[in-house]
Amino acid sequence: MAGRMMIAPLPAARSSHAAAAAPAADAVPEQTFRALLRTLGLLRRVMEPYFARHGVSGSQWAVLRTLMRAEDDEGLRQLRLTDLGDRLLIRPPSVTGVVDRLQKMGLVARLASPTDQRVKHVSLTVAGRKLVRRVLQHHSEQIQSVLEALAPPEQAELHRLLDRLGSHLEQLQAGPGDSTETED
Repeated sequence: MAGRMMIAPLPAARSSHAAAAAPAADAVPEQTFRALLRTLGLLRRVMEPYFARHGVSGSQWAVLRTLMRAEDDEGLRQLRLTDLGDRLLIRPPSVTGVVDRLQKMGLVARLASPTDQRVKHVSLTVAGRKLVRRVLQHHSEQIQSVLEALAPPEQAELHRLLDRLGSHLEQLQAGPGDSTETED
C-alpha cells in the first residue's frame, strides 16, 4: 500500500509539468502580460544605473529628452507643463515633481506664460542641453546592448508588435465612444 502511495503522485507531477510546458490557450494572454511586465521591470533595472551615471533618473531623462526632441524636431524651445505630461503619458502631479527636481539641478527652467499665469512653460537650460548631448554620445550603444538578444528582423518585428499594442491601448484609453475606427 505504501508503494502505491509513492507511485500515485508521479503521474500527477508529470502531467502538471506537461501542462506547464504547453499552457492552455486561455493561459497564454496572462503569461504574455506577465512576461511584458517582467520585461519592462528588467528594462528599468538595466537603464536606471545607466542614467544614474549621468546624475539623473529614468523619469528625469524622459523629460530632458522630450524637451530636446521638441527643440530639435519641432523648433519648440519650451513646452507647456501639461503638453510635456501628455507627451510622456504622465499625470500632471508626477510631471511637476520631476520638473521641480530638474529645476533644482539647474537642468530646466520653468516660466509662467505671459498671457496666462496659470500656464507654466518648461525649457532646457544650457546645462540641460549639455547633459542631454553627453548622454546621447553613448545612448545608441546602450540601446544596442539592451536589444542585442534579438536579431535585426526580430527587433523590427518587436517594434511592429509594440506599435500595434500601443495603438490598441490608445483606443482603450480613449473609451468606446472616442474610437477613430468606423464600423462597416
